[in-house]
Amino acid sequence: MLTADEAVTGRAVLRGAIRSQRRDVSIGSLLASSHQAGEALVPVLIGVVIDTAVTSGSIGLLALWIAVLAVTFAVLSYSYRFGARAAERAAENSAHDLRLRLTRRVLHPGGGADAGRLSGELVNIATEDAKRVGAANLVLPFGIAAVVAVLVSAVILLTVSVPLGLLVLPGTPPLLLLTHYVSRPLERRSGVEQERAAHASGVAADLVVGLRVLKGLGAERAAVDRYRGTSQASLLATLRTARAFAMQGGVVEASAGLFIALVALVGGRLAADGVISIGQLVATVGLALFLMAPLQSAGWMTLEFAQARASATRVAAVLSSPPAVAVGTGPDVGPVRGALRLRGLRHGPLRGVDLDVAPGELVGIVAPSPAVAAALLACLAREADPEAGTAELDGMPLVGADPTATRTAVLVAAHDAVLFGGTLLENVTAAGGTGPAAELLATQMLAVAAADEVADALPGGVHGTVGEQGSSLSGGQRQRVALARALTADRPVLVLHDPTTAVDSVTESRIADALRRVREGRTTLVVTTSPALLAATDRVVVLDVDGVRRSGRHADLVGSDAGYRETVLS
Repeated sequence: MLTADEAVTGRAVLRGAIRSQRRDVSIGSLLASSHQAGEALVPVLIGVVIDTAVTSGSIGLLALWIAVLAVTFAVLSYSYRFGARAAERAAENSAHDLRLRLTRRVLHPGGGADAGRLSGELVNIATEDAKRVGAANLVLPFGIAAVVAVLVSAVILLTVSVPLGLLVLPGTPPLLLLTHYVSRPLERRSGVEQERAAHASGVAADLVVGLRVLKGLGAERAAVDRYRGTSQASLLATLRTARAFAMQGGVVEASAGLFIALVALVGGRLAADGVISIGQLVATVGLALFLMAPLQSAGWMTLEFAQARASATRVAAVLSSPPAVAVGTGPDVGPVRGALRLRGLRHGPLRGVDLDVAPGELVGIVAPSPAVAAALLACLAREADPEAGTAELDGMPLVGADPTATRTAVLVAAHDAVLFGGTLLENVTAAGGTGPAAELLATQMLAVAAADEVADALPGGVHGTVGEQGSSLSGGQRQRVALARALTADRPVLVLHDPTTAVDSVTESRIADALRRVREGRTTLVVTTSPALLAATDRVVVLDVDGVRRSGRHADLVGSDAGYRETVLS
């Protein structure tokens, strides 16, 4: 169930990322505050050295205050080092935790996280957006330290001169408020920037995967134009964000500079009037210059939080995306006989399908419309729940059952099955376990799928590398390896979708005969228009948008149904 993440918001994601790392954030804040307090004390100590040691000419006092200054530098140096380390650790750990949550959501049996999102976009959210949310833990300690630095400076200035202290104390909040307001456009534009960048990444990944097909079609120019348009939109969003960033930085720097100049001007005037000493003037000017750093840190924190909030909203959208199929509390699938029963099944273009498949039966499904076939496969694979009607396995409704359990019983091998980077054996045994027994079964299924020739052609045989997306193999070779993988999974119910479209007719006939033999006694559905595969089935069911149109043996349908004959023999 997704109950933990159903109502996730961007604010909740950001707050949770900080709360989960509160120990390191607290340590980082304490040490960073110590560093900033030490930095604020440095000009004060220099002023004390001038007033008490230099003007008096006492070597002992000079040595004493220089030692105090050295200790202060040591404390602030180590505070920064270990404070930054704690903050960085918090940022990395929270980003990692978010990536794990996103991965669990994407891999959830209910699916739905990829609805309307390209795979590259999901990767971008799990990397860049998660990193930006985690970075809030890095900037928060330094933002807190900036506030501490301003307070310490104000207290010191109050001891030097009440007017100076009163100038800093009420003057800082308006500066921070101004920083917050000028960061609002940045937050909005940062969200758009990340969205456009993620979409561009998704389009690029999509085009790279299909590069071979694009070259075969001669469609490189269309692909380049498509990516150029997406990339230009991403560039414009980035430039708008950069302008907002520049405006925010300029306003913060200018306002902070004017404020510090005002503090120094008032301090200088007080020194000229003899209200404060030379050493106190040095301390005042030093503190005024020092205040630039914490005010810049406050601006930096506002900037990073603006981007973190935008990214947190995108992360929350994935985490709270509704599942594609209902994940109920129905009983798990027990021992499977393999009886399938569809009654009034309706989903998308599929309307009112009534079908019974006996345990161990090999049935061919002919769907002249690809959309009808896709709708049927989606329901059987639990990638979507039917809009109406029921689908049952051994009398148990699939809707409401655990999707993982039903997919363990029913394997739907898609036509566009993907191979992974690694060895041929690793691809074939992906769902069939490991060890000598699994390797033996994989070798047998490679022969059934006529993919033993692929192994023979690879350096290293079954241990040879097929490359990412099976790039070192031809289309027919990839298809046969995918079929071998589906057979090696050894599921009680197997649904194959056009498993031999890229295979020559002789090899296809060989595969059809071997498929019938190896799946003897287990339920198998083959959604195809291949005459060789349909001839090997026990019966063929013809679907259209209104449900089952005809049913019978392949040879009988070829002889009696002109529409069927045209579909499978043309």
